[in-house]
Amino acid sequence: MKSRRRFLATSLAAGVLAVHHSAFAHGNAEHADKAASDTPKEQQAWGIAGDEKAVSRTIPIVMTDEMRFVPDRIEVRLGETIRFAHENRGAVMHEMVVGTPATLAEHAEMMQRFPGMEHDEPWMAHVAPGGRGEMIWHFNRAGDFQFACLIPGHFQAGMIGTIKVG
Repeated sequence: MKSRRRFLATSLAAGVLAVHHSAFAHGNAEHADKAASDTPKEQQAWGIAGDEKAVSRTIPIVMTDEMRFVPDRIEVRLGETIRFAHENRGAVMHEMVVGTPATLAEHAEMMQRFPGMEHDEPWMAHVAPGGRGEMIWHFNRAGDFQFACLIPGHFQAGMIGTIKVG
C-alpha cells in the first residue's frame, strides 16, 4: 500500500514536472548511480534493494537498440543477492526496471503519458548510450517476475525479460 501511495504521489508530481520543460530524467543518466544509496530500502513484491557485501554473483545484462536484453531469461535462487552489470550497446538511452508484470505495465503506461517523468528507485537502472551501470537486488520473494525498459516505445516493442526466483 505504501508503494502504491508513493507511485500515485510520484505520478502527480510527474504531471506537474511534465509541464516544466527543464525536468527531463532520461536526458542524463547520472541519477542512476545514486538510486540505491539515496532511497531507503523498501520491501517490494519482487524483493528489496541489496547490499554490495552480500552479492553472490554478477549477471551481465546487455541492452540493444533492437529493443532486447541479453540474456532475457534469468533464474535466481530465493535469498540470492544479484549484481546486474548493465551495458548499453545502443545509440539511445535504455533502462532496466524490475517488477511484476502488472507494475511494469502500469509504469510503462505512465511513461507513455509523461515521457520526461523522473524516477529513481533501487529496482531501476538507467544507462546512457554506450554506457554502463549496475543494480544490486536481493530476491527474498519467490515467484515469476520481469524486467523491462520503460522508456516510451521500448516496452511496447518487447524490451522485456523474465526472472524466475525459486
